[in-house]
Amino acid sequence: MGKVLVLFDTASGNTRRMAEQVAKGAESVPGIEVRLKSVEEATADDILWCDGIAVGSPTNMGTISWRMKRWWDEVAGGIWGKVDGKIGCAFSSSGGWGGGAELTCMTLLTVLMNFGFLVFGVTDYVGKQFTLHYGAVLAGEPRSDNEIASCQRLGQRLAQWVAVYVDGNSGMHPLSGHTG
Repeated sequence: MGKVLVLFDTASGNTRRMAEQVAKGAESVPGIEVRLKSVEEATADDILWCDGIAVGSPTNMGTISWRMKRWWDEVAGGIWGKVDGKIGCAFSSSGGWGGGAELTCMTLLTVLMNFGFLVFGVTDYVGKQFTLHYGAVLAGEPRSDNEIASCQRLGQRLAQWVAVYVDGNSGMHPLSGHTG
């Protein structure tokens, strides 16, 4: 059974609501166990436990929050080199469109790569002109159907990759036509 951790920081609650939708998407894939944790409650053991991780941060001045950065520096720093090959992706909420949420996702992906995670983008669209190539990005909380779908698709895709690469379930490969 594959294990997915959805790790997030939030200031206003918007990134938490995104995280809940990402977790819902991951849970839609059969055989996947999901943990949803904030940086205030997660430990390094949660990273060691998971096979795949979705990391979410509010966008602060075009980058990740200080709490998220501190978590990776101080809490997860001791497991650096012990998580090579796990799968990761990112999501972010900003105060407005153009606020830097994609930059925040790229920063989160860079952090994950530094720890040895294999990161991915999502090439399909969840609505007209609505994609999540670098991760799910929103202005505020997920409200519209497309915004909710983008968060859920990210979690679903992460769980599918865990099912394929960790559990050996090639039928869950996104190109196999299976949607969850």
